[in-house]
Amino acid sequence: MVDASRSIAEIARELGMPRPTVQYRVQKMRERGVIKSIKAIPDFGKLGKPVTAFVLVNFLPNPDVSQRELAEKISKLAGVHEVHVISGEWDLLLKVRAGSMEELGRMVIDKLRAMKGVGHTVTCASFTAVRE
Repeated sequence: MVDASRSIAEIARELGMPRPTVQYRVQKMRERGVIKSIKAIPDFGKLGKPVTAFVLVNFLPNPDVSQRELAEKISKLAGVHEVHVISGEWDLLLKVRAGSMEELGRMVIDKLRAMKGVGHTVTCASFTAVRE
């Protein structure tokens, strides 16, 4: 990942290319969807959310909710930052951020596990992120 706050002129200087060329190429990459977005990546610890965990979820077939609908509902829970539909023994992988282990536990036990369609879960707390 590259620092998105850098100007086109700085990038052009670093690459040894004319600024208009770099600007044109960046614009083309945005138009083609190669660059989906340019966004800030916050320090969640400084925002009061120092706990990061990954939660594996088994989908429990239910006539009221499909696996994709469940994934959408889970994505709206406070603290859930990513929801992936995955293959293998588990059906969903969540990336969750919380202010404490207790807060994480309340989210998983009281909210996630109470949702129709959620079977077993396994929560893996992250000690540290080497790269995000």
